[in-house]
Amino acid sequence: MAKVLHSAPRYATNDGVRDTLVSALGDIAVDAREEFGEISITVKREGIEDALRLLRDEHDYQQLMEIAGADYPSRPERFEVVYMLLSLTKNHRIMVKLSTDEATPVPTVTTLWPVAGWLEREVFDMYGVTFDGNTDLRRILTDYGFEGHPFRKDFPLTGYTELRYSEEEKRVVYEPVELAQDFRSFDFTSPWEGADYVLPGDEKADAPPVDEPKTTGSPKQTGAGAKADEKAAKTVSAGSPAEKETGTKDAGAPEATENQPDREPSKGDVHDTKGATEPEDKE
Repeated sequence: MAKVLHSAPRYATNDGVRDTLVSALGDIAVDAREEFGEISITVKREGIEDALRLLRDEHDYQQLMEIAGADYPSRPERFEVVYMLLSLTKNHRIMVKLSTDEATPVPTVTTLWPVAGWLEREVFDMYGVTFDGNTDLRRILTDYGFEGHPFRKDFPLTGYTELRYSEEEKRVVYEPVELAQDFRSFDFTSPWEGADYVLPGDEKADAPPVDEPKTTGSPKQTGAGAKADEKAAKTVSAGSPAEKETGTKDAGAPEATENQPDREPSKGDVHDTKGATEPEDKE
């Protein structure tokens, strides 16, 4: 069978990978699943550093691509910390998870990958998970002095304070949140039902009525009548250029159609319109 060349990079399949890694991790592994084409291994919180070192050094998962958090408030240990590992030599990825609560810190993995410092700071900032051994565990996305953790499922959507830059004070100032739009009052009254306030444009309806309204009920008021018709019939402008050049007076407008005599019947051999337009009856 001929080999098929493909531009996509080669990658390792999941066949046997989960069993091999669980066997290598031993008691550190708590659970392992393969879903949606991805292998996920849950390990004990206190053994995360040893687990990731073993996967890096002995199973060629050289890179830590990401550390993510998840919040499940109904669980006793509500937070999950997820580590995304990549093997460059195998072109294969796995996820390693652990659980913790609000008070129990997670061992840092900055001893294995220095980039974990910033990734752990992000999880701490968004979820409030602390990492034991991280020497620079500061907020990284929210502002200094921010209270709370935005990605917690119980975090208020509106927050408590808002900040803005004050041009007068030349610094960032904190102020209580003002939700003027949410607390505006709407009566939802139809204008046809009548509102308690004056709608835009209705102020014109309050104008006083005219004492003597002007009417145009008679020819005297409108200017119409026999005198107006006589004046309109007079020629005001001179004749047209065609009249001057030919000496022929313009015949004027033709008579109204209803005043013209009927045409005489056509003579000779002519085709009847009805016979020309309508098909003959066929038996």
